[in-house]
Amino acid sequence: MADLRELYQELILEHSKAPRNYRALTAADHKAEGYNPLCGDRFTVSVQMEGDSIQDIAFQGSGCAISKASASMMTQSVKGKTKQQAKELFERFHRTVTGNQNPDSADLGKLTVFAGVSEFPTRVKCATLAWHTLQAALEGKQEAVSTE
Repeated sequence: MADLRELYQELILEHSKAPRNYRALTAADHKAEGYNPLCGDRFTVSVQMEGDSIQDIAFQGSGCAISKASASMMTQSVKGKTKQQAKELFERFHRTVTGNQNPDSADLGKLTVFAGVSEFPTRVKCATLAWHTLQAALEGKQEAVSTE
């Protein structure tokens, strides 16, 4: 179990140091800002839709290792999915990081690395900030999303 936890930590650190899809997305037609006042994490998530599918997604901003890694892995996980599929994935992810779903039954793929966050309730907001911001972007919300 310790080896698995170490592997998970390495994956989170890798995505934090070299986040995927961390860039401006000039062709974005959906965009939202998210903020976690507890620790100061702040991200903008930009999405380019093609019909009901997420054609491209990117994020920019700053945050702790958990929030940045979560944003990075989220962008990889939802690209090519429909709005509904992205919403369902977020719901499974949220249940897992809050300890309300067994990670093995959540079908999260690599996102399972965040299951341990449930042991640290203050870090749940870090792990879910980008996800809440994505949902706001897809729903066309204009005001910034806050985890408070």
